[in-house]
Amino acid sequence: MVQIHKQFNDIQVKELIERYIAKKIGRKYVQETHRISPATERNIVKELKKEKELIENKNTPIKQYNYSYLQDLLEQDYQQKASLPTIIDRARRNHCYFPRAKRKVHDREVLTHYPELI
Repeated sequence: MVQIHKQFNDIQVKELIERYIAKKIGRKYVQETHRISPATERNIVKELKKEKELIENKNTPIKQYNYSYLQDLLEQDYQQKASLPTIIDRARRNHCYFPRAKRKVHDREVLTHYPELI
């Protein structure tokens, strides 16, 4: 059986077990919870690669991935659902991910002609 305690918080695990004991859900449902189908996986990778080509093309103004757009595209074109963390995870696995840029330290000096009141 899948280690559901790693995928859910305590309340969700309790609810799943209660529903399973009450025979409202089957064991197979509990085991397959939060897994995407191979077809969904293929479509995520396919769309990530399309977007990667756009990013690498110097003639397009696109500079980064839009994972929310990919999520919407999956629902509209393929009638499949995947969470943003899942899409980002697949992007990392398939080398279609740019880490967030580190923020620069605020190093500007404020210039004013008003006296500082202490």
